[in-house]
Amino acid sequence: MTMVDGDWTIERSTGNIRYIGDDHGGASPSYATVIEFHRWLQDFADQEVSSGDDELDITDLTPSERSTDNILTLKNNFQIDDAAAEHLYDGSIIQGTGGTEVIYDGIVNFGAATVQIQIIQNGAVLSDDWWNFGGGGLNADSDAGISHRFMLKVRDAGADIDGRRLIGISRTFGYTYSEFKINGTARGNNVLALTQAADLNNETANATVASWTTITNNTVGYVGLDVNADTTDEYYYSEWDIDTANHDINDFYERMKYMTQDSTPETLYGISGELFRGITHQIAVTPNTVNSWSDYEPVSWNTGTGQMLAIDSTSTPTKMWIQILTGTAPVTSAVITGTTSSSTADAGTVTSREPVSTPFCGASTGSAIIGSYGLGIQPSDLTAADKLTDLSGNVITPPNNVTFSVYGLYTAEDRVLVTNDQATGIDYDQMTLQTALTGNSETTANVGTGNIPDDTPSSGTIRIETDSGRYVRVAYDSYNTSHFTFNASEDFGADNASATNNVFISYIDKLATANTEAFTTVYDGDRTLFVRVRDGGASPIKTFETTGTLGSSGGSATAIRTSDA
Repeated sequence: MTMVDGDWTIERSTGNIRYIGDDHGGASPSYATVIEFHRWLQDFADQEVSSGDDELDITDLTPSERSTDNILTLKNNFQIDDAAAEHLYDGSIIQGTGGTEVIYDGIVNFGAATVQIQIIQNGAVLSDDWWNFGGGGLNADSDAGISHRFMLKVRDAGADIDGRRLIGISRTFGYTYSEFKINGTARGNNVLALTQAADLNNETANATVASWTTITNNTVGYVGLDVNADTTDEYYYSEWDIDTANHDINDFYERMKYMTQDSTPETLYGISGELFRGITHQIAVTPNTVNSWSDYEPVSWNTGTGQMLAIDSTSTPTKMWIQILTGTAPVTSAVITGTTSSSTADAGTVTSREPVSTPFCGASTGSAIIGSYGLGIQPSDLTAADKLTDLSGNVITPPNNVTFSVYGLYTAEDRVLVTNDQATGIDYDQMTLQTALTGNSETTANVGTGNIPDDTPSSGTIRIETDSGRYVRVAYDSYNTSHFTFNASEDFGADNASATNNVFISYIDKLATANTEAFTTVYDGDRTLFVRVRDGGASPIKTFETTGTLGSSGGSATAIRTSDA
């Protein structure tokens, strides 16, 4: 493209050079390269006398000086404004002196023609992405593989804007995400390499994913999770709950992309989802002034700012994890201050965790997640195909969590019981009490070392045979090799249970609260389960009984509703 005279004005008295043509998206906006702009100015500067709204001729001071075809300095008070800069590309323009100096540097993106680019500058996503007009990008050169060419202001009023640092991101929902950093623009053209391609694991409609609000972060900040079920917690900066009754692992991946896409309404850890990138730095810290750190909060130090995403202790921290927002990372002995808590700490060793994952959650295979650094997910939502990376940088593989579901239930009517199968019935003597239970003062049930099956759910219910012949339902919160620990709100009842009485696990044991009831556990080998469903209520059915196999991929059974009306 070339300069269009009618789209520009030059004002001698002020030095203002302004664009007055159609703006982006208008009928005929015009754009020109830096060198074309220079030639156009010089063409007016060598006129005998100026005319019209282009007040420049041989009697005026020189308006511009070319260093190269891509670097131009406006001189003698001549200057453009931001609107004019949006219509120039392929280089830098320098103007002003001293405290008035302004620099616009050139940006060139090599990528797919349709890629949509956002720019993070000075800790924020620039709200006006005018460079994306035209279905792809402005001033593209398809033969050279260039999708965008434009200029951005990087110095204003004599000061660099955040050290001229820029981060280009591409986050169009339904496409792959990408990121590229410029750690200080130079004069001329600065390269981005942002591209996008159809994401085959992100094909659900945006509006549908927006409704998946039951996928939530149970713990925002530092949390211990035993993902690999070795009885020792690893530590993460989140505990996402996938709501596996309604969603699978790829739904989680799509929800994370939705929450961080271009123009998302969501926030994560106190900042816009579009700005959120995940952990960029791990910092060893020594407490200084502690007023109880927040679980996450803005932080600052002498050379920059960030958003703290996790801290290993709010009172006596030794490490924190941040996303850097502006400036440079802290160095040893830098004082880090929490904006919300007013706590301070001295920085020790700083470990970069860049480049970050795009999207921030990691990659999806369609049936498994390969999680990004520090991302935590509720262990019961994972399978052996998934992989997480904890805050120590260790890759953690979950055990094979499997789910058994009972379908075809009537909410608030059906009573459903699932147990281990014994001759097509309840396995009453699956375990045996080793110590007698007396009344409602009991808090544990001892069934003997090694007698609790390895695939027992981490929490749930058991049935205990009392001396009166009843099998009472007792909820447990946890177990070890020999004992079930009862739920704190559980009342065992006034009945007693002698040693050698039967105990069995009731894998599902409840009045249905949904059309499907399920339990999840760690697969340890195929198990045959006995299923019983009864409804004597408003729509009674004959007792339904069947068996089902809990295998390496889970299992299910569907209640057959034979009317008993």
